Order: sequence, then structure tokens, then C-alpha cells
Amino acid sequence: MSDAGRPGRAFEDFDAAYEGRPPWDIGRPQAAFVRLSDAGSIAGRVLDSGCGTGEQALLAAGTGLDATGIDSSPRAIASAVRKATERNLRARFVVWDALALGELGEQFDTVLDCGLFHVFDDDDRARYVAALEAVLVPGGRYFMLCFSDREPGDWGPRRVREQELLDAFRVGWTIEAIEPAALDTNLDDHAVDGWLLSALRVRAS
Repeated sequence: MSDAGRPGRAFEDFDAAYEGRPPWDIGRPQAAFVRLSDAGSIAGRVLDSGCGTGEQALLAAGTGLDATGIDSSPRAIASAVRKATERNLRARFVVWDALALGELGEQFDTVLDCGLFHVFDDDDRARYVAALEAVLVPGGRYFMLCFSDREPGDWGPRRVREQELLDAFRVGWTIEAIEPAALDTNLDDHAVDGWLLSALRVRAS
């Protein structure tokens, strides 16, 4: 791994969260991604960006797709590798910084993002979108599930407004859909109000 691909100190708290079971680790793929998979929307080479313990990547691998998951947390990646072995699924998992996806030196047809975009501040959001552009082929799709500003209270990550998604993917992308969607947690089966974004990469950087 190059220095650019090494997770920074800011991500150490996420690794520590996997000493236990963080709220987002539900032990199955999110229903929104299952629906996308069932519809055949997840296709080609698949990257699960911020994969956690790998459920979305394993969903793709289970349909026969070439799936890679990256996460800054070594503990999460170790868990994902164990799951792949136990389920006899072929998926690759790598400890990597999502802000340095271009350093992977690879291209993907589909990128999945479950709960990563909403952890970034404004500057890192721009860096992340640029990183996505570096790995997603023109004509490829990015599917992202994040917290919505419709979720009440102030616990958890920063809420995302629909306009923020429109602004983040305004240039070089076609936004195909932004839809309300549930983001399941393991907190007494509490589902969070989220957004499901589908964005088409329309040109190379």
C-alpha cells in the first residue's frame, strides 16, 4: 500500500468501533442494495467503498460478480475476510483510504457506498467525489446510501440534504435518482431515514 492509500489517524475511531459491534454493522446487506442487486443494477466489477465487514461486497460476490471491498479499519476488513471464507464467496478486501481510491490503480463498473459519504466534511466530500471519478469508468454507476436530514435528533453522523447531493455530483455526473430509503441499524432494529443516490459517471477526469 502506498502512503496515499494508508488510512489517516482521523479514521482510528472507526477501527476502535469494531472492537465491539457498531450500530451500522447489521450482519446482512442493506435492503436498498438487495433491491438494486435483484434488479440487476449492480453489474460488472464492483467496488464497495467503506465496506465495513463486507456485506455489500459479499452480496455482489454472491451473484458471481468480481467484488472488492475497501475500508480504513483493519478490524472490519479482517471480519469481512472471515465472512467470505465462511460463506465460500470470492471477494477481495483491502485496508485502504477511500480518499485515495485512485492509488488502487484499478477501474470499476459499479461503486457501492453504504454510510461513508455522510462521515466526510465539505472538503473531504470533494476529495471523495474526485476519488470516485478516478476509479469509476465512464458509464459506470455509483449507488450511495446515507443519513438524510429527515432523520430527527442529532445522534449519529451529519445529516445530508438533497441539495448537498445535487451539488456534490453536479459536474461530470448524471444523477439518475435520489430517493428516500431506510438505513437499517442493529439498535433494536431501528431504521434510520436515509437517501439512496444513483449517479451515472458521464465523463473521465
